[in-house]
Amino acid sequence: MFARTPRLLLRPGWMEDAPALAEAIGDAAVLRNLAHAPAEYSQTDAEVFLAQPQDPRLPSLLAFTRTKGAPRLVGGCGIHLAKDGMAELGYWIARPYWGLGFATEAAQAVMHMARASGVRHVHAVHFADNPASGNVLRKIGFRYTGRTEKRFSLGRGSVADCLVFEEGEAARMVTDSSMDLYGDSRPALAA
Repeated sequence: MFARTPRLLLRPGWMEDAPALAEAIGDAAVLRNLAHAPAEYSQTDAEVFLAQPQDPRLPSLLAFTRTKGAPRLVGGCGIHLAKDGMAELGYWIARPYWGLGFATEAAQAVMHMARASGVRHVHAVHFADNPASGNVLRKIGFRYTGRTEKRFSLGRGSVADCLVFEEGEAARMVTDSSMDLYGDSRPALAA
């Protein structure tokens, strides 16, 4: 699975991405917001992650800038099955790119891909002390359920409260040409 957004190329991670992935996730400020990435994230951890088998219906992608120079790894976004078997959206952004809207852009694209693959009833959680992640979820049509749950974060080395979000009833992604995964092919098809 690949997707292009106005500023990003989302694609599966390749083994040659391991050094950049290790550097980006290895930042303590990024690690503390992730549940499954171990503290002291190394290139070996990145290689293990990149070698994991992927469910073809569940996008798990790295996000790279595709404008203004050579592509740079800005984050990752995907859907995985949580312990309860529910589809769960997750994402992270490297610290130099915080606050630029990349998480929202990547999450919208991944949700489009998931819906096209028939994935429904996606939920998401974020650590309570990371309100920016809640803002991303609201922007893409998720709503806070009013529930919290405790999750262990390897990056924190402790349990922390998470707020639980789910797709709102009207959580349909806005279909516009900037988020249309097949928009580039229309002129060729019309010809």
